[in-house]
Amino acid sequence: MVVKSQIKFIKNLQQKKYRTQNKLFVVEGIKTVKELLESTLKVHKIYVTDSTVLGLNNDFVELISEGDLRKMSGLSTPNKVLGVFHFPVPRQIDFSDWVIALDDVRDPGNMGTIIRLCDWFGITNLICSPNTVDCYNPKVLQATMGSISRVNIVYGDLQQVLGEIDIPVYGAFMDGTVVYTEQFPKKGVLVMGNEANGVSEAIENLVCKKISIPQFGAKTAESLNVATATAILLNEIRRG
Repeated sequence: MVVKSQIKFIKNLQQKKYRTQNKLFVVEGIKTVKELLESTLKVHKIYVTDSTVLGLNNDFVELISEGDLRKMSGLSTPNKVLGVFHFPVPRQIDFSDWVIALDDVRDPGNMGTIIRLCDWFGITNLICSPNTVDCYNPKVLQATMGSISRVNIVYGDLQQVLGEIDIPVYGAFMDGTVVYTEQFPKKGVLVMGNEANGVSEAIENLVCKKISIPQFGAKTAESLNVATATAILLNEIRRG
C-alpha cells in the first residue's frame, strides 16, 4: 500500500529542484514506461493501477489505486502507469558526428520534440546551455515519447565548449545562407537559439557559418518554431 510520504515524494519530483536533489525523474504512460524499462536507464519504482499491464513479478513494481495515481500524477488524466527512473550519468560529448547545441531553448514541448528529432536522425549527443529547459521536465519527457533514453544530454557552458572544439559550428539565423545550397561536412555542431531572441551574441561570435530556411509564404509569419526548424535543418544535414 502506497503511503502519503511516497505520494508527496513523487509529486515533489514534478519540480526541478527535487529532481536535481534526488537524481530521479518521473514518466507517465504505458508506452513510455515500457520503452524506458527496455533501455539502459536504472529504474527506481513503477506504480501501476492494473497488474496485467506490466505484471507484478518485479520488486520495483507496486500496485496502487487510481485515486493514489491521480494524487501522484502531473497529468489531468493519468494513464495506469507512473515510473520513477534514475538520472543517467552524462557521457563525454562525442564530436565524431553531428551534435546539436541548444542556446537557451525554454519551451518544454520544443525541447522534447528536439530530443525526439535527435533520436530519429541519429544524433546521439545534445549540448544545452544552463538556461535551457530541464530535459527531465514532465512536459519534455511526454514530448520525447521515450527518446530520452537514446540521446546523451549534457548541460554546460556552451561558449566554453564551442570555443574549444575544432569542427565547424553552424547556427540557425534569419539572415544566413539558404540551407538548400549548403554542402555539409561529415561532422559539425548545429546551434539552435532561443524561441524569442535566437542565438545569443556570445554564441554567434563562435559560429563559423550562418544558415537559414527560406520563406516562401506570407511575410506575416515572423519565424519558424525552433523544433520545426531543427527538423528541416537536420534533414538537410543528413541528406549530405
